[in-house]
Amino acid sequence: MKKLLFLIPLMLLLTLFSCREDIVIDLEEGEPLIGVEGSFTDELKRHEVILSYTADFYNSDDIKMVTGAKVVVTDGVDTIPYLEQPDQPGHYLTDSVAGKKNTLYRLLMDVPSLEAADGFVHLEAESYMNDNVDQIDSLALKQNPVMPGAAFLDTVFMLYPYFQSLPDPSIVYMVKITEDSVSMSDTLTKVFAIPMAGYAGYYVNGPEMLENNMEIPVAMMTISELHDGKVIRLDLVSIPMDYMIFLFNVSMSAGSNPLMGSPTNVITNVKPSGKAVGWFYAASVVSKEMIYSME
Repeated sequence: MKKLLFLIPLMLLLTLFSCREDIVIDLEEGEPLIGVEGSFTDELKRHEVILSYTADFYNSDDIKMVTGAKVVVTDGVDTIPYLEQPDQPGHYLTDSVAGKKNTLYRLLMDVPSLEAADGFVHLEAESYMNDNVDQIDSLALKQNPVMPGAAFLDTVFMLYPYFQSLPDPSIVYMVKITEDSVSMSDTLTKVFAIPMAGYAGYYVNGPEMLENNMEIPVAMMTISELHDGKVIRLDLVSIPMDYMIFLFNVSMSAGSNPLMGSPTNVITNVKPSGKAVGWFYAASVVSKEMIYSME
């Protein structure tokens, strides 16, 4: 009897593996949503909003950009337009302008739509530009301690910032790294966030903080990536907590497969609900550069 019980599941497995017919899952796809990726900072520069339509499950590589939209940002007093770039459909840029800290900004977007009564889908998002630290005092590259059984780590260097954090625990410090003018943080999943819950007001990587915490590195580099005179720039971006949660959601999203978690499940601050995905954030930016020396 034991032999028979063993053979039954074996025969079932053989039957399953002998079936080679491709199965196409008929997924119900709704109307495309509008994807929003935009920011406004206190840097004197051209700020960007990128608008696109979401793609369906079987055509996720076929991204259609949103053209002909009217996009502005306002603080309730001044209104600044984002103009679509002729050579980059769906990319909307301001003129060179700087925002102000401790100010609420609203992004207003009118997207052309044949179905809408007035010819436009009206979207909006808002974000408060938090305060930021006065300065980053210094950056340091430190060789990673060698761990037993992991000798390759002696070629790894960690980048550490040193600055006085603000006492507001709702501020999250997002870090963007540029090496020799090449951004190492060019996608949402490559940025690094430092939530300061429990450590707001501490000097980051200073003695008081290290009494209860390990040093906080914000980037890792190997010896092969370093050369004499290499310029490393760190942008410290003060962002609201809800934007950090959005970044975490994006990093945990498995892509466009609805069986594994769809990006439409990621939170958004774009309204009205059900019309768009993505995020608009306002932020203050403080920068620091260091030049690597092999001496």
